[in-house]
Amino acid sequence: MSEILIEHKETISWIVLNRPEVANALSGALLDRFSAALEELKAGGAPVVGIRANGKGFCAGMDLSQYGGAGANDPVADADRLSANLARWLAMWEHPKPVIAAVHGYCAGVGGQMCAFADITVVADDARISEPGIPIGGGLIAPSWVAHVGPKRAKEFAFVPGNSIDAETAVVWGWANHVVPAGRLVEAVEALAARIALIPADVLRVKKQSINRAAEAAGFRQALGAIAESDALLHLAPSVLAIRERMAKEGLKAVLADYRGPSSTALMNSFKE
Repeated sequence: MSEILIEHKETISWIVLNRPEVANALSGALLDRFSAALEELKAGGAPVVGIRANGKGFCAGMDLSQYGGAGANDPVADADRLSANLARWLAMWEHPKPVIAAVHGYCAGVGGQMCAFADITVVADDARISEPGIPIGGGLIAPSWVAHVGPKRAKEFAFVPGNSIDAETAVVWGWANHVVPAGRLVEAVEALAARIALIPADVLRVKKQSINRAAEAAGFRQALGAIAESDALLHLAPSVLAIRERMAKEGLKAVLADYRGPSSTALMNSFKE
């Protein structure tokens, strides 16, 4: 099966993540096909682009079988890889059409970063957006959230291992636009796309560019300037290499157990009881 499916409707063309057997983890092949789909839809397909996923959740983050091994990485190659993935998300930001992310179930790590570059994000009421469960990177994901949620919430999200927020919190924080029942997520996004598609394509394109420029003037793009290098540098830190060595010897689940605990919101709410 293809890692990416494209489904054309009258007013929205869906890019569908299609690796449900591995929780839609982002492999190199999937990412390449994702970029190709975005490029294809610049001139073809419906007036709106949607991104959703098959299976129980949206995305579990990067495919650790390709990127999470033990040992030191080539820092230059690592930074290049991370920069290339950021360029994939910026292709959504720069796309001539509105891009809507439809998120259900789990949305972890870089999967959540992807959605930060969509023009609109709609989440199902069963969605949970989370940080990676093991601290083997840093400085890559949370900075892309700052424009949406502010620095204090971005820091709270990043500082607690495996931290997560539910769908309602994602809307309150500003990471998502709306929360809808899980069973009606696709229907809701398609209804929104139908309303958006009433505006002529050239008008939509200029509206999007204008709003993007305002966000960039406030620092959105500048905030991304060094995050790939920061993450690549941290991948070589002795503490991170030690964790990767443990992962190789003991397995992912054993290491995850050391960091598992309540989310920051659940922890704080426990003091209100």
